[in-house]
Amino acid sequence: MKKAVLIALMLAFSSHVNAAEVPQAIYDQLNKVVPGYDPANVSLSPVTGLYEFIADGHVMYISKDGRYVVSGDVIDMETRTNLTKQKQGKITLAAIDKVGDDQMLIFGDDKDTRTLTIFTDVDCPYCSMMHKEVPKLNEAGIRIRYLLYPRAGMASPTYAKSVSVWCADDRKKAIGIAKAGGKIEAKTCDNPVEDHMKLGEMVGVSGTPTLILDDGRILPGYVPADKLIAIINQKI
Repeated sequence: MKKAVLIALMLAFSSHVNAAEVPQAIYDQLNKVVPGYDPANVSLSPVTGLYEFIADGHVMYISKDGRYVVSGDVIDMETRTNLTKQKQGKITLAAIDKVGDDQMLIFGDDKDTRTLTIFTDVDCPYCSMMHKEVPKLNEAGIRIRYLLYPRAGMASPTYAKSVSVWCADDRKKAIGIAKAGGKIEAKTCDNPVEDHMKLGEMVGVSGTPTLILDDGRILPGYVPADKLIAIINQKI
């Protein structure tokens, strides 16, 4: 999945710079550090003398002569806009959308006007607190998409529990029971949990819950519903 997502991102977010406009030194250097790199995946950055490219799902920059590679945020001081985070947000959303709603746990319906994606761990106390906010978020017209992210890894009981949640006859009920500390029937089936974890690693998830807003902003940790609704509606 990860390779497919990265290829899709390269195609989706290339700004199509004419090959004649990109110095050969950039291609030469990227070919060294990114094997199989698509030459089309390079674009002029907002900063004079820098070009931007995507590596492992992250925005990076390279100097015109190919000597310097820069990893970090580019901020427009006039508008106080983090241009790197804006671009990164689009990449993150594209990667998540590529997973497809049928491979996530959905709370809410298509009538909801906003979408919030949450990387969640069924044994995480703050994830349990976040889950209790879901009804209020749904009432506010916010649809929730869960991606399962057992922080303890694939060999952990939490991973097995996450698989059981996915394989349950009623996934919504099962995840509610699991998050409340209850027992659910152990089951196995074809499931996307490992793919969810790889995606989380790619977009930089370091803890749970991690909230991805539908404008690409990332919020780490538990946020009460009222505050989250205000943030989503850009009131604060």
